[in-house]
This record gives sequence, C-alpha cells and structure tokens, in this order.
Amino acid sequence: MKYLFSISFLLLLISCTGKDVKPKVDSSFIAEELPAQESWNSKIFFTDSGKTRAILYTGHLQVFNNRKETILEDGVKVEFFNSLEIKTTTLTSKRGRVDEKTNDLYAIDSVVAVNDSGIVVQTDELKWRDKDRKIVSDKFVTIDSPDEHIEGYGFESDQHLRNYVIYNITYITNAKKE
Repeated sequence: MKYLFSISFLLLLISCTGKDVKPKVDSSFIAEELPAQESWNSKIFFTDSGKTRAILYTGHLQVFNNRKETILEDGVKVEFFNSLEIKTTTLTSKRGRVDEKTNDLYAIDSVVAVNDSGIVVQTDELKWRDKDRKIVSDKFVTIDSPDEHIEGYGFESDQHLRNYVIYNITYITNAKKE
C-alpha cells in the first residue's frame, strides 16, 4: 500500500509538466460590432427640467458607442407627455433605432401613432425629431380621425398629432358619423 501511494504520487508529479494551458480564443467576433450595453424589457424615461416628456419601452435594447446608435427590437412603444405631464400620444412599432448624435428616434415596421383625440397614424417608418419635437415620414401614411380618412405620401406633425400635414394626398374621405 505504501508503494502504491508512492507510485501514484510519482505519476502525478511526472504528469504535471508546468506548461500553461491556454484556452482557444474565438477571433471571429469584431469588438466594434458588439454592443457596449444591452438590456431586455427596458423602460427609459426622458425628462426636461424634472418633467416627464416621454417614456420608451422596448423588448431588447443594444447600445453601439462607436456607431453612436441604439437599436430597439422586439417591440417599441413610446408614450409622449405634454407640459402638464399628461399622456397625449402613444407610438408603437416592431423595431426602431435612436441616432445618438441627434437623439432622433426612428420607428420601423408596422408603425402606429394614436393621440388622445382619437387620431390614428399608420405607416411603415417614421422619425421623431428631437430638435423640434416633430414626427415626420416620407413613406405612405394613413390618418384616421373621427371626421376623415386621409392617405398619402410625406407627413409632418407635432408629437401630439394635433397639427399635421400630408404633403402628397392620394385619397381623402369624410368619416361616417354614427
């Protein structure tokens, strides 16, 4: 038994060569293409002078510092508030992005904006401009209000959908009042 222990100990010493084991490094990833930050089921508050101006909800958020861009996926919802912090407009889309240089938000795919007066804007893509707090799109847009249905290309509105313009109207009709 004494010899068995000695032989085992000797084999253990021989098997330890002193060489460091280096793990393989996957070099297929490019660091600049990886997000600097990432979160799921995010809720972000935008404030001005202590007042809530908007709340952004998204299923998956990725921040890319080198590109100065934030990617929003798995559903996007933005609630806009007026100066009294009352929610006036809700914007939803399947995905989006934020340009960190301008703080402009791009809503992409199945975009719907609804205000508290019952106005509904639908389009494939629109942009919320931070500098003047306007919602704009150069895509095909439909607007439904209690009084009318309008379709066309090119759209601009304040973020509360109170004052809007469609630049190239292709169809307009009065809504039926019940």
